[in-house]
Amino acid sequence: MNKRKTGETPICCGVFREVEHSPGREADDAAILNATGRRLEEREGFVVDYRPPAEVNGRERVLPGLAFAMCEGRTALEGLGRWESQGVCVVNSARAVANTHRERMIPLFLRGRVPMPDSLLLDFADPLPSGTNAEGIFSACWIKQATEHKTREGDVVFATDPSSVRDALERLQDRGLSRAVAQRHVDGDLVKFYGVTAATAPDEETSIPAWFRWFYPREHPVAGHAFAAGALRDIACRATAALGLEVWGGDAIVNRAGQIFVIDVNAWPSFALFREEAADHIAANLAARVRRLARVTA
Repeated sequence: MNKRKTGETPICCGVFREVEHSPGREADDAAILNATGRRLEEREGFVVDYRPPAEVNGRERVLPGLAFAMCEGRTALEGLGRWESQGVCVVNSARAVANTHRERMIPLFLRGRVPMPDSLLLDFADPLPSGTNAEGIFSACWIKQATEHKTREGDVVFATDPSSVRDALERLQDRGLSRAVAQRHVDGDLVKFYGVTAATAPDEETSIPAWFRWFYPREHPVAGHAFAAGALRDIACRATAALGLEVWGGDAIVNRAGQIFVIDVNAWPSFALFREEAADHIAANLAARVRRLARVTA
């Protein structure tokens, strides 16, 4: 690993994920960030700095040209947004990470025609919706907090009628939350997917990732419903393009008929099963961004 020289300005900065956003996965999350940074240093000769999210505020005297960030907390994302406003290229962008919050993700998926289970955004200040669609969802659904991903027990709860929906909402409200999502339960196999989108020029558009993998998580039983892997790839690309992500992972359900429904997307997962392979592709993406920045500023 290259040694940073005194006074040498880092070209890239890696920002770790907050501990509270990485329950039980702190080591895995740190490992993929460090593996990516090592490749940038050893293969590209870049100077790489690392920071905890608490040290990202946008008011630093010296900023890197590019940041690769796993942080998800509001304070850190606001700091990254200030970095971006000052010309720092951030992967994933602060906006893209915020787009993975369910209250923003659902309308973006609808606009991008991403297949997902029927979902309702519930505001605790309003009465519980009624009608055929709501009743159909509430008969078997998952109640999820509307913003951050699952970090503790109670963030995602199964409900089978309006009464249990209300109970789940009350528990979330007791924690100071104001909104939740009710998402229809879909029977089928849980499939996880990972991807790194190809770095492209600003005037180019693509939904084809440079790298894509999918797998069945070991902790979930699998019926083995047949599906088209190419369709999963296309749907995952459509979903992540709608959110603006470059480094991503997610969950989908494949039902008996082979239909695919996206139920969650995350910005920069730990890639634990494919860490070394993923780090190669993430670093290549970042290096291409750095070289492009160098050409623009030359």
